[in-house]
Amino acid sequence: MSVYNKLNELQIELPALAVPAAAYLPYVQTGSLVFLSGHIAKKDGKVWAGQLGRDITTEEGKAAARAVAIDLLGTLQHAAGGDLNRVQRIVKVMSLVNSTGDFTEQHLVTNGCSELLGEVFGTKGQHARSAFGVAQIPMGACVEIELIAELA
Repeated sequence: MSVYNKLNELQIELPALAVPAAAYLPYVQTGSLVFLSGHIAKKDGKVWAGQLGRDITTEEGKAAARAVAIDLLGTLQHAAGGDLNRVQRIVKVMSLVNSTGDFTEQHLVTNGCSELLGEVFGTKGQHARSAFGVAQIPMGACVEIELIAELA
């Protein structure tokens, strides 16, 4: 099944390439690998701010990570010359979860991203992953995720 058929089935519309908020590029390609810069969680077009373990639940964090995955797919589409079917593999996901010192479900939050990548790309979406709890993320966002993919 085409990646775009799957996105339509999931009723996902990909966003346009976002303009970086600081001095960096949205992605860099070297050889067949493309490295996507960290994308922060947004809700209704605004930063999805908050801290897991204080004012955001694990399920809300998982939804935030899924929203980040959709934004990452928009950037990845741009990096792939407009064609996500060129993605050979999602190689690695790194997730930063704005969380209290006693919150330990960063891996469950990050599943929101990982599960969507698996749904969209099937086995090509299975990836290595890290999920970290951090004291703060730019603009108070609850989740930030970066991604490495291999393109054909």
